[in-house]
Amino acid sequence: MSIEASTDERASILLVDDMEDNLIALEAVLGSLNEPLVRARSGEEAMKALLRQRFAVVLLDIRMPGMDGFETAANIKRLDQTKDVPIIFLTGTDSDAGYAFRGYATGAADYLTKPFDPWVLRAKVTVFLDLHRKNQQLERMLAREEAQLDELTRRLHAIESSVAADGPADRAELRQHVRHMEDLLHEMRRGRGL
Repeated sequence: MSIEASTDERASILLVDDMEDNLIALEAVLGSLNEPLVRARSGEEAMKALLRQRFAVVLLDIRMPGMDGFETAANIKRLDQTKDVPIIFLTGTDSDAGYAFRGYATGAADYLTKPFDPWVLRAKVTVFLDLHRKNQQLERMLAREEAQLDELTRRLHAIESSVAADGPADRAELRQHVRHMEDLLHEMRRGRGL
């Protein structure tokens, strides 16, 4: 898969709020991004969703019955599978002034009060979507390079075996291994833009 193709991939957004009206408002604001929006009505539901699939960003209400937003964020950041998912906390304007500090201390990437400016929320989410896509591109590039390095290692071992053999080394075979290694190195450099 090419890096260019990866920019067309869709990145899911997790919306976590116990109030239906808030979920509807978030969907209305973020629907124009044309990315999958997944709802969770509690911290428990959010954790289940995060363990089922990858998300580019989580929009997390702080005040929820049961597991509140702070506890949910702490659980998200505690798990290796979910610790790198950015969290944007959302809370009402009448919230305690210490909520923002506590949110950032819990691992939130950002914090917005309700009612929020739809343009600001969409812009912030777009940044995290772009970062998610870039991370996916890097993961694919690193996996491709790892496979190429494994092939180079295999070729080097084949050359070493040929040279170490008791009989004379087959020069044509050695040249073929070296050419293939040069091609792999050229492809790796081209992939990095060098």
